[in-house]
Amino acid sequence: MNIFRLAGDMTHLASVLVLLLKIHTIKSCAGVSLRTQELYAIVFATRYLDIFTSFVSLYNTVMKLVFLGSSFSIVWYMRYHKAVHRTYDREQDTFRHWFLVLPCLVLALLIHEKFTFLEVLWTFSLYLEAVAILPQLVLLQRTRNIDNLTGQYIFLLGGYRGLYILNWIYRYFTEPHFVHWITWIAGLVQTLLYADFFYYYFLSWKNNKKLQLPA
Repeated sequence: MNIFRLAGDMTHLASVLVLLLKIHTIKSCAGVSLRTQELYAIVFATRYLDIFTSFVSLYNTVMKLVFLGSSFSIVWYMRYHKAVHRTYDREQDTFRHWFLVLPCLVLALLIHEKFTFLEVLWTFSLYLEAVAILPQLVLLQRTRNIDNLTGQYIFLLGGYRGLYILNWIYRYFTEPHFVHWITWIAGLVQTLLYADFFYYYFLSWKNNKKLQLPA
């Protein structure tokens, strides 16, 4: 494992911890899209089915369990915890996220590396993860009220994907035959979706102002 992969994993983990800190400690999910969290739960559930069929390393298994457990616990908190659920902005979080699922599944059935059950689901998870942040970004544009923890959560999510791109570049030049076009393209699309957020995030940091996205 290279430093970019490790940094990417730790940044991804930090994003989850920041969100759990907000939900569990403050008992608030204001500004957080339940629809994005449901998509992430689907992403991890379909990506990590191989946890029952193959063992790579203890680190790999622990990270899979952490992301599976955290994604479903966040959805549970937002849906069923009374104090947290009261802070959920249902009226603004209206992106029709299920319309993203079917196209991603069809694309995975058509474009994949191997036509096996686990491989198609893994490819589907890549496509879905690439667009899963869309409901969250739309919610933030509608509310324009981004607290520090929510802003840090999204910043860390985007940072994780950026570090993974560096990991792929490093592996391309250091490992023979390391070519994974599907992973690369899906990752690039996902990173580009964060571009607008990163721009306004750095502007707010530079000018020491509250983060707001244009409507």
